[in-house]
Amino acid sequence: MAVDARQKIGVTDLAVALPKMVTEVPSLLKGLAGFTRKPDHKASIGQIFQDAAAKSSDRPFVRFEGESITYRDANELVNQYAAVFADHGVERGDVVGILSKNRPEALFAALAAVKLGATAGMLNYNQRGDVLEHSLGILDAKVLVLDENTQEALDSLDAEPKVGAVLPLKKLAELAATASTANPKVTAEIQAKEKAFYIFTSGTTGMPKASLMSHFRWLKSMSGLGNMGVRLRSNDVIYCCLPLYHNNALTVTLSSVLAGGATMAIGKQFSVSNFWDDVRVNKATAFTYIGELCRYLLTQPEKASDRDNSVKLIVGNGLRPEIWEEFTERFGISRVAEFYGASECNIAFINALNMKKTAGICPLPYAVVQYDEESGKAKRGHDGKLRKVGNGEVGLLLSKITDRAPFDGYSDDNATEKKMVRDGFKDGDAWFDTGDLVRKQGWMHVAFVDRLGDTFRWKGENVATTQVEGALGGHSSVDGAVVYGVDIDGTDGKAGMAAVTLREGETFDGKSVAEHLYDKLPTYAVPLFVRIVDTLEQTSTFKSQKVALRKLGYEEDNDSDLYVLRGKSGGYEKAYDGYVDEVAAGKAPKG
Repeated sequence: MAVDARQKIGVTDLAVALPKMVTEVPSLLKGLAGFTRKPDHKASIGQIFQDAAAKSSDRPFVRFEGESITYRDANELVNQYAAVFADHGVERGDVVGILSKNRPEALFAALAAVKLGATAGMLNYNQRGDVLEHSLGILDAKVLVLDENTQEALDSLDAEPKVGAVLPLKKLAELAATASTANPKVTAEIQAKEKAFYIFTSGTTGMPKASLMSHFRWLKSMSGLGNMGVRLRSNDVIYCCLPLYHNNALTVTLSSVLAGGATMAIGKQFSVSNFWDDVRVNKATAFTYIGELCRYLLTQPEKASDRDNSVKLIVGNGLRPEIWEEFTERFGISRVAEFYGASECNIAFINALNMKKTAGICPLPYAVVQYDEESGKAKRGHDGKLRKVGNGEVGLLLSKITDRAPFDGYSDDNATEKKMVRDGFKDGDAWFDTGDLVRKQGWMHVAFVDRLGDTFRWKGENVATTQVEGALGGHSSVDGAVVYGVDIDGTDGKAGMAAVTLREGETFDGKSVAEHLYDKLPTYAVPLFVRIVDTLEQTSTFKSQKVALRKLGYEEDNDSDLYVLRGKSGGYEKAYDGYVDEVAAGKAPKG
């Protein structure tokens, strides 16, 4: 389990931080005012964007590979996209699927959908086969916007995609060229409680779940994260090379940009060798991160030019406490707006006061409670009620579900109910179980510690163990599999590991199994370690064995054979000394 070096936030910390916040009062007050908004108010992302375009018409809204698009031009193009969608039958309440790599057109398509009162379904272009088919089935989209660079994903389907129509971006551009640039009339009628985005998140079901982002929750994020935490100015440029199908980009970054009338610089993808060059080309003053991104940047050889950049603020989650100060000092970062928030979570924390080694503060009700290590669930006392942990202690984070902090849930009602804890402290109350362990630091601050349950994070993505187990079970040589995450020093999240039994008469073909997994799973979900064992107990004590396997980790023993992933072409090979260090340094696996 990761350990946070900062146990508590003290009065002295507040005394140092608060005076520096005086100049930020207008932005803070604007954020607080946003929390008074109710779900039935006429308020939406499209309206916020439209208003920003009217106010900052000539300022750059999006920058991509050094080229800028103004707020006015972007709004007109979004309106043209919306007109094309409407011509294809898209109405309020429908879904527009978007399967695209990072490019401005993907963002504009999402904004066009929400302007019409439709929901933008942001598909993960790493998904393949049955997984992508499942996601498309959930969306039931009237239109699927297709970046031609993601055609490979569609080609992995056994049949035509279950959508009303496929609109390749080139075709969309042709049709949009002659469409109206006027703002859609319906935009002004959309209520905050309506659906805005579907963000796909891995769950314990083994297949992705479509997490719903309502306009209300997005607008709340803009108030809490954008206005109160990030606080961009109109002359700021925030660089984001994280996927647009993630909330880090679509909610955190975009809402912060619109809150300040700033510029969003979109990076094609994260490249450790080209990152700072892209930052300079886009003249960025801030960037969005996940912890793994920061760690990779830190592993590069030091250069005299490391501080030669215009970035003063970074926004994201997962910056490990042990590298926090080293990273900020090496690259000259003066403010870290670390935050905590899951795609489906109804609250978020933000390091608004620029404290070190904390996910910050949340003005909405939550509880950090005792939990059962075996089940990963909240522990109840003799009276049937939950027990809170003390300051400095680690517990399970629950967020209270209220009218002002509703849980939007998933497209699957059963999945929604499973994430709720009822009658926690009082009869009738309801809480969202984040599945995350945090350290309660005091003064409403927490620090992220670890993730519980059948999902673990790797490369900034949630990996569902049952999905990986299913893929392994689909190989002809595999009889059974158990998948779990293991810690590797110097990395963020947990690396995937599988304990596998083979069918009678079969041997382990590392290259064949790797090829199979890369074909069935996103790259980040392919396990780095495979342990071949004689048996996997399938009894009521099965979870205890999983705990024991996790504790054994990637140590070699006399009862099993351990293999490690060299990459897509290298497959699995016998474990060797130094592999773990290669993973920590980002040198393995390759491809």
